[in-house]
Amino acid sequence: MGFTYYLNNKLLDLVFSNTSYTVPSTLYIGLSTATPTQAGGNFKEPSGNGYARVAVTNNSTNWPAASNGAKSNANAITFPQATGSWGTVTHFGIFDAATSGNLLAWGELSQSKAISAGDTPYFAAGSLTLNLS
Repeated sequence: MGFTYYLNNKLLDLVFSNTSYTVPSTLYIGLSTATPTQAGGNFKEPSGNGYARVAVTNNSTNWPAASNGAKSNANAITFPQATGSWGTVTHFGIFDAATSGNLLAWGELSQSKAISAGDTPYFAAGSLTLNLS
């Protein structure tokens, strides 16, 4: 999983120059059919067919305390059921808005998945891990 330059810059400015950064109260998990870039580009989300980013409240219930430089989701993150093809998703991303917004972090799925009508993609508890190393 990689942090984007956007988030890297915000964290570096916060820690090393005491420049405030408003942490999003809600994070939005999205899926991509292409490999994102650290600059935050090339995140290709499915369009239509029931696709939407999933809102996750940004708190310690959903994201428990980090350990050994890593943090994982405590609860399943479930997308809406697909009403048609979403294509083959290969990556996920974490955003600060339901649409558009800033891509904060992204990672490659352990296995690509072709999403078809009737599929309900999800991430099991503990399967999205963020780390700073």
